[in-house]
Amino acid sequence: MISKKIVDRINLQINREMYSAYLYMAMSAKLGDDGYKGIATWMMTQYHEEMFHAMKFFAYLQSQGAMPKIDKIDAPTVKAKTVKEIFEATLEHEKYVTASIRELLELALAEKDYATENLVRWYVNEQVEEEQNAVDIIQKIDLIGENKQGLFMLNAELAARTPTIPLDYTAPFPAV
Repeated sequence: MISKKIVDRINLQINREMYSAYLYMAMSAKLGDDGYKGIATWMMTQYHEEMFHAMKFFAYLQSQGAMPKIDKIDAPTVKAKTVKEIFEATLEHEKYVTASIRELLELALAEKDYATENLVRWYVNEQVEEEQNAVDIIQKIDLIGENKQGLFMLNAELAARTPTIPLDYTAPFPAV
Protein backbone atom coordinates (compact mmCIF):
# COMPACT_ATOMS: atom_id res chain seq x y z
CA MET A 1 0.00 0.00 0.00
CA ILE A 2 1.37 3.37 -1.01
CA SER A 3 1.41 5.97 1.78
CA LYS A 4 -0.10 9.44 1.60
CA LYS A 5 3.40 10.86 2.12
CA ILE A 6 4.68 9.02 -0.98
CA VAL A 7 1.60 10.02 -3.00
CA ASP A 8 2.06 13.67 -2.07
CA ARG A 9 5.77 13.56 -2.92
CA ILE A 10 5.14 11.88 -6.29
CA ASN A 11 2.50 14.49 -7.06
CA LEU A 12 5.09 17.18 -6.31
CA GLN A 13 7.50 15.40 -8.66
CA ILE A 14 4.85 15.27 -11.39
CA ASN A 15 4.56 19.05 -11.08
CA ARG A 16 8.34 19.44 -11.24
CA GLU A 17 8.57 17.24 -14.32
CA MET A 18 5.84 19.24 -16.04
CA TYR A 19 7.60 22.49 -15.10
CA SER A 20 10.73 21.02 -16.68
CA ALA A 21 8.76 20.36 -19.86
CA TYR A 22 7.50 23.96 -19.87
CA LEU A 23 11.05 25.22 -19.31
CA TYR A 24 12.38 23.27 -22.29
CA MET A 25 9.47 24.46 -24.42
CA ALA A 26 10.31 28.06 -23.48
CA MET A 27 13.99 27.44 -24.29
CA SER A 28 12.96 25.93 -27.62
CA ALA A 29 10.91 29.02 -28.43
CA LYS A 30 13.81 31.35 -27.61
CA LEU A 31 16.30 29.32 -29.61
CA GLY A 32 13.96 29.10 -32.59
CA ASP A 33 13.40 32.85 -32.43
CA ASP A 34 17.18 33.37 -32.36
CA GLY A 35 17.56 31.28 -35.54
CA TYR A 36 18.78 28.06 -33.93
CA LYS A 37 16.00 25.84 -35.28
CA GLY A 38 18.03 22.65 -34.83
CA ILE A 39 18.82 23.33 -31.18
CA ALA A 40 15.17 24.35 -30.73
CA THR A 41 14.24 20.88 -32.03
CA TRP A 42 16.60 19.31 -29.46
CA MET A 43 14.88 21.29 -26.69
CA MET A 44 11.40 20.35 -27.92
CA THR A 45 12.47 16.70 -27.82
CA GLN A 46 13.55 17.34 -24.23
CA TYR A 47 10.07 18.76 -23.59
CA HIS A 48 8.54 15.45 -24.75
CA GLU A 49 10.88 13.45 -22.50
CA GLU A 50 9.91 15.50 -19.47
CA MET A 51 6.21 15.05 -20.23
CA PHE A 52 6.85 11.31 -20.48
CA HIS A 53 8.56 11.41 -17.07
CA ALA A 54 5.53 13.17 -15.57
CA MET A 55 3.12 10.71 -17.14
CA LYS A 56 5.15 7.73 -15.94
CA PHE A 57 4.69 8.97 -12.36
CA PHE A 58 1.02 9.76 -13.08
CA ALA A 59 0.36 6.24 -14.33
CA TYR A 60 2.27 4.74 -11.39
CA LEU A 61 0.01 6.52 -8.92
CA GLN A 62 -3.06 5.27 -10.76
CA SER A 63 -1.68 1.73 -10.79
CA GLN A 64 -1.31 1.96 -7.00
CA GLY A 65 -4.89 3.12 -6.53
CA ALA A 66 -3.75 6.66 -5.70
CA MET A 67 -5.06 9.89 -7.16
CA PRO A 68 -2.68 12.05 -9.19
CA LYS A 69 -3.09 15.70 -8.27
CA ILE A 70 -2.95 18.25 -11.05
CA ASP A 71 -1.52 21.46 -9.67
CA LYS A 72 -0.55 24.87 -11.02
CA ILE A 73 2.62 24.91 -13.10
CA ASP A 74 4.70 28.05 -12.79
CA ALA A 75 5.61 29.87 -15.98
CA PRO A 76 9.32 29.42 -16.73
CA THR A 77 11.66 32.31 -17.37
CA VAL A 78 14.56 31.97 -19.79
CA LYS A 79 17.21 34.50 -18.81
CA ALA A 80 20.04 32.95 -20.83
CA LYS A 81 21.20 34.98 -23.81
CA THR A 82 23.55 32.56 -25.59
CA VAL A 83 23.39 28.90 -26.59
CA LYS A 84 26.06 28.12 -24.00
CA GLU A 85 24.12 29.93 -21.26
CA ILE A 86 21.00 27.98 -22.19
CA PHE A 87 22.82 24.67 -21.82
CA GLU A 88 24.43 25.82 -18.57
CA ALA A 89 20.91 26.63 -17.32
CA THR A 90 19.81 23.21 -18.58
CA LEU A 91 22.57 21.51 -16.58
CA GLU A 92 21.69 23.46 -13.42
CA HIS A 93 18.03 22.59 -13.84
CA GLU A 94 18.82 18.91 -14.33
CA LYS A 95 20.94 18.96 -11.14
CA TYR A 96 17.90 20.36 -9.33
CA VAL A 97 15.71 17.57 -10.74
CA THR A 98 18.34 14.99 -9.75
CA ALA A 99 18.28 16.27 -6.16
CA SER A 100 14.48 16.07 -6.18
CA ILE A 101 14.54 12.48 -7.47
CA ARG A 102 17.08 11.54 -4.80
CA GLU A 103 14.79 12.99 -2.11
CA LEU A 104 11.97 10.84 -3.42
CA LEU A 105 14.21 7.77 -3.38
CA GLU A 106 15.26 8.50 0.21
CA LEU A 107 11.59 8.72 1.21
CA ALA A 108 10.77 5.43 -0.52
CA LEU A 109 13.70 3.76 1.25
CA ALA A 110 12.71 5.21 4.63
CA GLU A 111 9.15 3.94 4.16
CA LYS A 112 10.32 0.57 2.84
CA ASP A 113 8.16 1.15 -0.23
CA TYR A 114 10.01 -1.17 -2.59
CA ALA A 115 7.71 -0.71 -5.56
CA THR A 116 8.22 3.06 -5.49
CA GLU A 117 11.93 2.54 -4.89
CA ASN A 118 12.11 0.39 -8.01
CA LEU A 119 10.32 3.03 -10.07
CA VAL A 120 12.47 5.89 -8.76
CA ARG A 121 15.72 4.05 -9.49
CA TRP A 122 14.76 4.24 -13.18
CA TYR A 123 14.64 8.03 -12.76
CA VAL A 124 18.02 8.04 -10.99
CA ASN A 125 19.57 6.40 -14.05
CA GLU A 126 17.69 8.77 -16.34
CA GLN A 127 19.07 11.78 -14.48
CA VAL A 128 22.64 10.58 -14.96
CA GLU A 129 21.94 10.61 -18.71
CA GLU A 130 20.20 14.00 -18.59
CA GLU A 131 23.11 15.68 -16.83
CA GLN A 132 25.68 14.03 -19.09
CA ASN A 133 23.86 15.20 -22.22
CA ALA A 134 24.08 18.80 -21.03
CA VAL A 135 27.74 18.43 -20.03
CA ASP A 136 28.61 16.94 -23.44
CA ILE A 137 26.95 19.81 -25.30
CA ILE A 138 28.61 22.43 -23.08
CA GLN A 139 31.98 20.80 -23.80
CA LYS A 140 31.28 20.98 -27.54
CA ILE A 141 30.35 24.64 -27.22
CA ASP A 142 33.59 25.27 -25.30
CA LEU A 143 35.54 23.65 -28.15
CA ILE A 144 33.69 25.75 -30.71
CA GLY A 145 34.18 29.00 -28.82
CA GLU A 146 32.73 32.02 -30.60
CA ASN A 147 33.05 30.34 -34.00
CA LYS A 148 29.76 30.90 -35.85
CA GLN A 149 30.47 28.06 -38.27
CA GLY A 150 30.91 25.74 -35.30
CA LEU A 151 27.57 26.84 -33.84
CA PHE A 152 26.02 26.34 -37.26
CA MET A 153 27.31 22.75 -37.29
CA LEU A 154 26.18 22.14 -33.69
CA ASN A 155 22.74 23.47 -34.65
CA ALA A 156 22.60 20.95 -37.51
CA GLU A 157 23.83 18.11 -35.29
CA LEU A 158 21.29 18.74 -32.53
CA ALA A 159 18.47 18.98 -35.09
CA ALA A 160 18.87 15.23 -35.67
CA ARG A 161 17.62 14.36 -32.17
CA THR A 162 14.20 12.76 -32.23
CA PRO A 163 12.07 11.52 -29.35
CA THR A 164 12.87 7.99 -28.21
CA ILE A 165 9.72 7.85 -26.11
CA PRO A 166 6.18 7.39 -27.38
CA LEU A 167 4.60 10.75 -28.16
CA ASP A 168 1.24 9.31 -27.13
CA TYR A 169 2.09 9.48 -23.43
CA THR A 170 -0.76 7.19 -22.48
CA ALA A 171 0.27 4.35 -24.79
CA PRO A 172 2.69 2.47 -22.52
CA PHE A 173 0.48 2.69 -19.45
CA PRO A 174 -2.24 0.33 -18.27
CA ALA A 175 -5.83 1.45 -18.63
CA VAL A 176 -7.46 2.65 -15.45
